[in-house]
Amino acid sequence: MFSWFRQLFALASFNIRTLPARAGSAVAAIVGIGGVVAVLVGVLSIGEGFRRVMVVQGKPDTVLVLRGGADSEMASVIVGPDVGVIESTPGIAKGADGKPLAAAELSVILDLPKRTTRTPANVPMRGIQPRSLTIRPEVKVVEGRMFQWGTNEVIVGRGAQLSFAGTELGSEVHSGQNTWKVVGIFESNGGISESELWADASVLAPAYRRGNSFQTVMVKLASAGGFNKFRDALTTDPRISVRVLREEEYYAGQSKVIRALVTGLAVVVCSLMGLAAIFGALNTMYTAVAARARETATLEALGFSGSAVVISVITEAMLLALIGGALGGLGAYLAFDGYRAATMNFATFSQVAFAFDVTPRLMIMAIVYAVFIGLIGGLFPAIRAARQSVSVALRET
Repeated sequence: MFSWFRQLFALASFNIRTLPARAGSAVAAIVGIGGVVAVLVGVLSIGEGFRRVMVVQGKPDTVLVLRGGADSEMASVIVGPDVGVIESTPGIAKGADGKPLAAAELSVILDLPKRTTRTPANVPMRGIQPRSLTIRPEVKVVEGRMFQWGTNEVIVGRGAQLSFAGTELGSEVHSGQNTWKVVGIFESNGGISESELWADASVLAPAYRRGNSFQTVMVKLASAGGFNKFRDALTTDPRISVRVLREEEYYAGQSKVIRALVTGLAVVVCSLMGLAAIFGALNTMYTAVAARARETATLEALGFSGSAVVISVITEAMLLALIGGALGGLGAYLAFDGYRAATMNFATFSQVAFAFDVTPRLMIMAIVYAVFIGLIGGLFPAIRAARQSVSVALRET
């Protein structure tokens, strides 16, 4: 057994030392596999970035109350009297004034141009109440100031400000007959709120003829563990018909469609590219095996094991794939990580601003995929090398 490992080490070392003599084909294999990895990581980083925006937003002690049967805020309507019923439900945390931490909110869609392409996009504008800020302590105004309640002033999320034109501090946003002045830029730890414009709900509602109606009620629970009791109390109340979700559960559901779409695209594209990379690796390793046919035959004639030959060839192919995967992953990280974009949230048909997120998990997964390509690409040439006739190989020029 020890002798077999010595044979394997000697053969693998020999293969690696002769790589400079086959630099052209080796570089071609590395570049091909690196390209597959770069595309795979780049595409999947879109889904990871979108998921991160949603996950950051969710908190286990924060609840969204929607109309019964509604699967998004845009499909929900909660009238004023129902808001009162929700606020009186036991289990809600109390503010410094002793009143429940619940805020009725509404959303409208603005038509704003994207900053880069100038194409129109649906941008969400949220009407909030003073308690909305207490329920969302992560929201901080980082430029300018908070809007004055009762005025046509708005604050803009950092993501929206970077992605959509006309949202700079001091600018005016026009929507129909309404004009809103941007007085502040806010951040919320990179959450989906940063894709929105915020205004006073009491001003936004009459501007869009919403009357005394809202779309959701945000609730801060006294305890995250009290969610089931709070939900059961509301959903069994005969006076209202509502759907109660944890904030994290709601936003996780919102990200499913786009993540499934991105993952499906990545699988199709990278499967085709991976197949091409496998053929490239096969060509490289067949060429390498053919070029060293006499050397391999000589080693076998001296007593080297055929299995050691097989594994040494596969090791070379996997090493090239590992290098290609690492370079492709690094290239994808430098090119895509943090790149800002906006895409459609198919649950609300509004734009969500986010940044591509090249995570360590993606990098590791892509490198494993590259090594798998190398394994398949080196397997058949390795078997050919082990099976070739020693006498025939020694006669080759």
